[in-house]
Amino acid sequence: MLIGQDSARPRSLEDLIDPRLAARLESLDVISRKMLSGKLPGERRSKRRGRSVEFDDFRNYTPGDDLRHIDWNVYARFDRLFVKLFREEEDLSLTIALDVSASMDAGTPSKIVFASKLAAALASVGLFNQNRVSLATFGAGPFRMLAPMRGKSNIKKAADFLLESLRINAAHHESQESFAHAATKLASTRRNRGILIVISDWLFDAELTQGLNAFGAATQVGALDTYALMVRSPDERDPTLAQKRGMFGDLLLTDIESGRTAEVTISDASITAYRHQREAFESSWRQACTARGIAPFMLTSDAPVEQVITDSLRKGGLLH
Repeated sequence: MLIGQDSARPRSLEDLIDPRLAARLESLDVISRKMLSGKLPGERRSKRRGRSVEFDDFRNYTPGDDLRHIDWNVYARFDRLFVKLFREEEDLSLTIALDVSASMDAGTPSKIVFASKLAAALASVGLFNQNRVSLATFGAGPFRMLAPMRGKSNIKKAADFLLESLRINAAHHESQESFAHAATKLASTRRNRGILIVISDWLFDAELTQGLNAFGAATQVGALDTYALMVRSPDERDPTLAQKRGMFGDLLLTDIESGRTAEVTISDASITAYRHQREAFESSWRQACTARGIAPFMLTSDAPVEQVITDSLRKGGLLH
């Protein structure tokens, strides 16, 4: 993959989310695999029982239960104490964290452009459904986070944040936020309790395990329901596509993030070795996520965002 091959960047809300897609997003919602308690009264039906006005079930009375919830009519009939349970309406927090590091600004189509459009679409789904939505970016310049917001009137605010992040990415290829540091912030900030979606290429070398451990610890104690979305460009998955555009023979390549250089010869053998290493990395990443209770998704930057939203993420259980 080569940096800067796809320079067309979104400049407006409409560039991030076209009106046809926006209309489809209104019919979707995010769902949690876990019982996550919100901070505020919301408009979503919780998996857990609480004190709303909608009756759900009975259970046997145990000492310490609120006497106001005993059903005395049932007691008069069966001479047994039962407590009424109600379905609670729960507020859901949705945080979308976007990697804007230099390695994301690569590929054709650009990974960072695709990821920004996907982040905007997911944020819109949450805002349409009155969830508390926050956005965060890391990897270029300082860690940035947008305060939680509600309602579709804030979709433009979310889009402006993402557009500004694209500008920061273009200006700070040499300045990188520690992934482990960003992951620790995302996992430990109390206001982020809820669903966390991290969109990245996950090319973090030694820091990858530290970051996944931070997300995994919060996920396993029930504070977060974490989804990890790995973005690859078509030429990362199949380097012969780059070879057809002139990337062949003896080359001197520079890592845009570390500045390290390497002399390589692009040949059938080197392409085969690359494919094996990429497949091994992706397999180990999926296993590492699953072992920590994190749901992994593999995405390519040439996939239509609408298809990813309505097909891949719905089938994967993130949306319904």
